[in-house]
Amino acid sequence: MLSMDFPLFNTRALGTGNSYDLNDPVDRRKYFEDKLGSKLDDIKEFLDTGTFVGFMLAKKSAGKGTYSKMFAEVVGEHRVAHISVGDIVRQTHKLVADDPAERAKLIDYLRAGYRGFISVEECVDALVGRTQDKLIPTEFILALVKKEIDKVGRKAIFIDGFPRTLDQISYSLYFRSLINLRDDPDFFVLIDIPETIIDERMKHRVVCPSCNTSRNLRLLPTKFVEYDQPTATFHLLCDNKACTGYSQVRLVAKEGDDKGIESLKDRLALDGQLMDMATKLQGVPKILVRNAIPAEAVLEYTEPYEITPAYSYTYDTATEQVQTHQEPWIVKDDAAKDCNSLLAPPALLSMMTQMHSILIGNSKS
Repeated sequence: MLSMDFPLFNTRALGTGNSYDLNDPVDRRKYFEDKLGSKLDDIKEFLDTGTFVGFMLAKKSAGKGTYSKMFAEVVGEHRVAHISVGDIVRQTHKLVADDPAERAKLIDYLRAGYRGFISVEECVDALVGRTQDKLIPTEFILALVKKEIDKVGRKAIFIDGFPRTLDQISYSLYFRSLINLRDDPDFFVLIDIPETIIDERMKHRVVCPSCNTSRNLRLLPTKFVEYDQPTATFHLLCDNKACTGYSQVRLVAKEGDDKGIESLKDRLALDGQLMDMATKLQGVPKILVRNAIPAEAVLEYTEPYEITPAYSYTYDTATEQVQTHQEPWIVKDDAAKDCNSLLAPPALLSMMTQMHSILIGNSKS
């Protein structure tokens, strides 16, 4: 249980009387324009000349990447970048593991900015697994992140995956100075999500083998659902128009996803500790985002279209057509109480409203 309460955010109070299809990009843009009003213009104007560092902290599969990418969709991709530390490490490993030339280029770059207790060469060896007795030091991770920031240029950044361990929390206090970013705001974005939601997301997650489009059979279907009569099972077909398998390729589950969060218990516990420690840090503003609303409060605080629906399917033998049904998705939160999961846009609405207070307040002080 986190030491800080995550308040309920009343999106209904920002109601316009309209209803929006939050899965449609055009409707979604209108939703943010109507609900945020002048706050959206203020944030865009701030980002025309200013930047920020937002540390995304949440349990695995809480939606950090989704919120970051949707924020970029709302304010303009030219204003903000999402940096995943895990992706950087994996991509760097792949790049240098078997290519001596790329390894040499990386070492030359890092020598100019890395400071630590083991050499750059030893760090790279640890990265590619050539030395099992040395862990990848945090100072080396920071140098890789700075390299990525140099590539994206003058943009606000969301950092996903740092801090990753308890000893890295203190680094985040000085991260802005370490990467030589100008004195613009930095803050933590802490996302609270019940583990039952993460479990369900994993168990029903499917991915297109051709284009890697990710969907969820229970929570986020594609336009095309196929019924397999021999096995009496339903399957999603890819609806990414850029995919060569559009409407033809069946999305498949990742190995192990059917077990849900069982294999992630230790990781989720550590993530919870990181968030708890981050709430206690002084001097860094915190944005608190709830992914779920208690069932008894959902009608007071949210609009029906903002709630994550649960999907089910039936097959009409007469027409040979699949029929899709939906109803509000009710799950148990970590206190075993009924709650409704929010779709990403209303959670991001809460995040951006709090961000406005940080960014605009600082810019006018």
